[in-house]
Amino acid sequence: MGIRAAYGDMLRLGGLSPDPGQAAAVAELERLQGELAVNGRRLLSRPKPARGVYLWGPVGRGKSLLMDLFFTSTPMTAKQRTHFHLFMNRVHALVNLWRAGGAAARRAQFGRARGDDPIAPVAEVIAREASLLCFDELAVTDIADAMILGRLFEALFARGVTLVATSNRRPGDLYANGLNRQLFLPFIAMLEERLAVVAVDGARDWRLARLRAAGTWFSPNDPDHAARFDRLWTQMLGPDAEIGATIEVLGRRQHWPRAAGHLLRAQFASLCGLALGPADYLAIADRFETVFIEGLPALGPERRDESRRFATLIDALYESRRRTVVLATVEPDAVYRFGDQAFEFQRTRSRLEEMRSQSWIDQVD
Repeated sequence: MGIRAAYGDMLRLGGLSPDPGQAAAVAELERLQGELAVNGRRLLSRPKPARGVYLWGPVGRGKSLLMDLFFTSTPMTAKQRTHFHLFMNRVHALVNLWRAGGAAARRAQFGRARGDDPIAPVAEVIAREASLLCFDELAVTDIADAMILGRLFEALFARGVTLVATSNRRPGDLYANGLNRQLFLPFIAMLEERLAVVAVDGARDWRLARLRAAGTWFSPNDPDHAARFDRLWTQMLGPDAEIGATIEVLGRRQHWPRAAGHLLRAQFASLCGLALGPADYLAIADRFETVFIEGLPALGPERRDESRRFATLIDALYESRRRTVVLATVEPDAVYRFGDQAFEFQRTRSRLEEMRSQSWIDQVD
């Protein structure tokens, strides 16, 4: 069953609604499946790579879902689907192994040991593992990635590798305002030449629909509300995996294990029980569009530091216009009712009420 049939099944079962932007993406992905099938019938050790597909558009348009349907319905064994940042982490590890490893280590990993340039041997390893690479959330913010991508993918394409990618940005906007961006421009040109660029645009955001239906404040923190909170998280993730995220703030690194794309899920104790400050919370608000806060207790004078940090976190999320989903012991008006910080906490309670409203959920970031 190809992607068109798989997509049609989801439409018939009610998992998706008809969407012109998605239909255009399905047409290109179906075209690619046909080219890959033709290549598979040719007795060539390194067939010419098929013209890949680059799906771009705003969050919540189903790009990752479409790529997953394509990946699972493409009958190939030499294929790999991964998050782009995980792929680049492996690339840098292979590059470091080539540069620092001895002859024995090089031979064990790469099958050869001579040479100063790591790009060819690294590309050879990757191409041996997969002739179809599917990347979720292709984004380039790191200069180390930017400087290596052009040469790496030129080598991968030369070895018959086909690429499918999703991104929130069109190719021409990748690494915008990055250091030495002019050195990155050949990679952009290569993407536009080698891949069909499809804008999965339109107004429908299925993640927003989930938030509207479920609401964003779950209390009290009982098994029923905890299950609904967890179900909403799973629905918001969709096909994405919790790969975690690391944020650098003032030379320190925060690692959030339950993160995927623009979504973060964290315990109240992790967010407010540790010595985090305004810069940390601003970095979280800058990195994530929707934050799930789990296990918010009723606060009071006995939890002075946690209360102060929670107020600072909400200020950061509010000022950045971020969506917040909370599993709490009490309703917003009872989060901090009595104590020496009660007066100052009135603003936090007011903001929590506003942030759970329909108009807040519907806002455009």
